[in-house]
Amino acid sequence: MSKIIIITGSRKGIGRHLVEHYLGKGMNVCGCSRGESDLVHSNYDHYCLDVADENRVIRMVADITRKYGKIDCLINNAGIASMNHSFLTPVSVLEKVLSTNVLGTFLFCREVAKVMARKKSGRIVNFATVATPMKLEGESVYAASKAAVENLTKLLAKEFAAFNITINALGPTPVYTDLIKNVPKEKIDALLSMQAIHKLGTMDDIANVCDFFISPRSAFITGQVLYLGGVTN
Repeated sequence: MSKIIIITGSRKGIGRHLVEHYLGKGMNVCGCSRGESDLVHSNYDHYCLDVADENRVIRMVADITRKYGKIDCLINNAGIASMNHSFLTPVSVLEKVLSTNVLGTFLFCREVAKVMARKKSGRIVNFATVATPMKLEGESVYAASKAAVENLTKLLAKEFAAFNITINALGPTPVYTDLIKNVPKEKIDALLSMQAIHKLGTMDDIANVCDFFISPRSAFITGQVLYLGGVTN
């Protein structure tokens, strides 16, 4: 049977690219987003939900498990960024970012890992960000939420290891998506100058790391955070 992979935030951007990437590899892909997807494929199932809605996440994972009997991989791509000075950041923005980036990631990790534990096998990839190690001004809420995801990844690696479930995190450099299209060019250029490799990342760069983390040969790699572009802590 083909591998079953869940990719959150799959309607557009990085998530959409990863869906198409893994469909191309013959996997059965289950995606989700708040809105409907226009992607139609015999091996793709789409769910409309908020990743921070516990009951909806539980029902989605249960439905996938009933249909396929297993879940092999999870990529927690869904995320929200906030780019503003802390003085100008309302509590509602903080709540929204933490809800999606931290709570949503945790819920999918928890529910999917329960299914993976039955087969004593699984791969989970969470999304971090280079904004955390770079300590970027104006992104305090976003960077803090992803710092929580990094710590969650490292702690869950210990909890999940007994079930042969690996969990790692990927921190992309800026990739041209809706997330950065309205960011001033001078800010992007300044950010790129802080990297060892002074250029935007690509969708393929991200897919390559996901491929590495979910590979059967990566069974001895867990609790790691890999930043692209030559960014270090």
